Amino acid sequence: MAGPARALLAALLAPVLVALLVAPAWGRGGKGHGDWDTGALLPPLPPREDAARVARFVTHVCDWGALATISTQEAVLGQPFADVLSLSDGPPGAGSGVPYFYLSPLQQSVGNLQANPGATLTMSLAQTDFCRKHGFDPQSPLCAHIILAGTVTKVNETEGDFAKQSLFTRHPEMKTWPSSHNWFVAKLNITNIWLLDYFGGPKIVTPEEYYNVTFQ
Repeated sequence: MAGPARALLAALLAPVLVALLVAPAWGRGGKGHGDWDTGALLPPLPPREDAARVARFVTHVCDWGALATISTQEAVLGQPFADVLSLSDGPPGAGSGVPYFYLSPLQQSVGNLQANPGATLTMSLAQTDFCRKHGFDPQSPLCAHIILAGTVTKVNETEGDFAKQSLFTRHPEMKTWPSSHNWFVAKLNITNIWLLDYFGGPKIVTPEEYYNVTFQ
């Protein structure tokens, strides 16, 4: 291709490339999804004295977390295996406290869960603007995060519609994922909860306290 032709093509493609680079992704802050990172939309942190309410708050405003399972991979058999998963506990402003996932049998974590459904899930306000705004390092206890332990199971038909709506509202891109991957909706059945939101070690929250929280 001659020099002038190359220059013309580059000039024509430049705006398209820039648009692709700066366009928001489908999901957090992207198409069809409220942006929790906008200060006007992120609700205020509940009083730290109310551990159960803070734990529910973290679950609700987080769109993803790190799920740790026990590996079935030969190279790391029986060892902890963590992966980042998108999640939702309900549409913005209507959280249930239950972390829902959209999973495929092709995922390594799903293979691990089929052998042992036990898992722990970590979510942190570091994924919002809360910690950055206050100058908190993600590892600081002041940058509130929670650890939920339990078992991961498929949701039943009764819960399925709400769970799928919860996920697709937060993560619209999921609707376009290939059906050949046999996606299904699952949830974490919570048995133990640890909250780190201040100095002095984690606060223990019972599932009963956690699910009894109501939001105005």
